Amino acid sequence: MPGRTLPTFTLAEVESHNTKKSCYVTVGKNVYDVTDFVDAHPGGGDLVLDYAGKDIADILKDEASHAHSEAAYEVLDDSLIGFLEDASNGASANGKVKANGQANGTFVHPRTGMSCEEDLSKDTDITNDYKTYKFLDLSRPLFPQVWFGGFSKEFYLDQVHRPRHYKGGASAPLFGNFLEPLSKTPWWLIPVFWLPPVTYGLYLASSGLTALGEVACFIGGLGFWSIAEYALHRFLFHLDEWLPDNRVGITLHFTLHGIHHYLPMDKYRLVMPPALFAVLATPFWKLAHTVFYWDWNVATAVYCGGIFGYICYDLTHYFLHHQNLPLWYKQLKKLHLEHHFLDYENGFGVTSPFWDKVFGTELKGAKKVN
Repeated sequence: MPGRTLPTFTLAEVESHNTKKSCYVTVGKNVYDVTDFVDAHPGGGDLVLDYAGKDIADILKDEASHAHSEAAYEVLDDSLIGFLEDASNGASANGKVKANGQANGTFVHPRTGMSCEEDLSKDTDITNDYKTYKFLDLSRPLFPQVWFGGFSKEFYLDQVHRPRHYKGGASAPLFGNFLEPLSKTPWWLIPVFWLPPVTYGLYLASSGLTALGEVACFIGGLGFWSIAEYALHRFLFHLDEWLPDNRVGITLHFTLHGIHHYLPMDKYRLVMPPALFAVLATPFWKLAHTVFYWDWNVATAVYCGGIFGYICYDLTHYFLHHQNLPLWYKQLKKLHLEHHFLDYENGFGVTSPFWDKVFGTELKGAKKVN
């Protein structure tokens, strides 16, 4: 499973899985995926489909209608995929996980199935994960699966925000062909690729600016990157509500940022490939030279400050995921990893939580259980 606990489902979610292609049933608070058992049912698949999306506790006990052997209960045990949400936050579903998402006194996010940052690094059972969720098979190239999967936006967003972990942190296949190496970017490539043009740009701008003026422009560019980082993460990478409900929109979302939430500990798909950032950065070059139209040197120094801010962002992002950081960075690491395992709808600042505090998207942290 993607996390150490099974997820919770609303009653509406269970009821929507009522076809031969996806058949869920419940027994009390337990949710079972019996899709693979429909055709194998001794009494015929139609008997199972009559109860698709419904509770089968009564029919299991009704021996006059249809007696069930121990084997039937064993099939159910093997098909358990989660638990039914309880609007009243009632009793535990099976003695282990409560319907309100608490496991052994620890809050479990019902939409990610995780409770702590260590869950992000627990290997996913690839076969069981695909059988349970019918989303992506991590053993096969992901890009064609997303493109040809026919997923609805609602289903895609639910699944892509349930983090998986591939074989100890290795990179799952994305294209499965000659494009595969181009999809991976080591962290050190970011400063190696971008620092030289930033340095050269500052050198050119210095010819028309005083040292103090260039420093002021550079710092201004850093400040602009700070708000741009927040805005890009919130309104471009997480445009979930406005994402087009078609395979073009879904595939672009997955390629741009969805894969990072799906496999957040993949170290080679964490920083942005230089070619992609060049595309995103080009409009900002035009913007800087439009705003500061009267002085090419000012515009260039501001732009270089922004690019340096990006370099700091991508390196910080990588180290938050993969390094044991100094004391002053530990809280930042905690907040960002909570964005992945606890609440992906808040906490958009990576290098600083400042703008989250300003715009009311600050992470509230895990719920405390008495």
